[in-house]
Amino acid sequence: MFHKATELNFKEGTLLELTFQDGKVKEYDMALLFDKYPQLRALEDRQLFLSGKLLGAYGIMWNDDLDIEAETIYEEGKTVRTERPAAYIMVGEAVAAARAKKGISQKELSQATGIDQSDISKIERGVANPSIGTLNRIAKALDANLSISIA
Repeated sequence: MFHKATELNFKEGTLLELTFQDGKVKEYDMALLFDKYPQLRALEDRQLFLSGKLLGAYGIMWNDDLDIEAETIYEEGKTVRTERPAAYIMVGEAVAAARAKKGISQKELSQATGIDQSDISKIERGVANPSIGTLNRIAKALDANLSISIA
């Protein structure tokens, strides 16, 4: 599985913090790579270090010679915290509100959809990232419409 980065923050020295789509925030010190990749020592220049940019969701690039894959940071970095992505929370709140409006329990929704009650709970708490298919099954069981908006 590839872990997509969503936000980059620079810390002191050569330390950076990368937030991933799953909510994990990883800290990584680029100095760990200096012996293996001597060209990265250029990142000791604070101005150069701060010029790094997140390349889509796949890595950080400083210039044509200096970059790092997001996956390396995910695998080797230290998890400093986990944040629930706002979209997960919004989806969870919408499902919980629709279920409450319908007047049914999570167990009843589980029986109507074939989705485990524990998974419905995770969705409503904003700790799961349900597929569109799962959300469609929930919407149908709640006699609701599934609407997706890109603003």
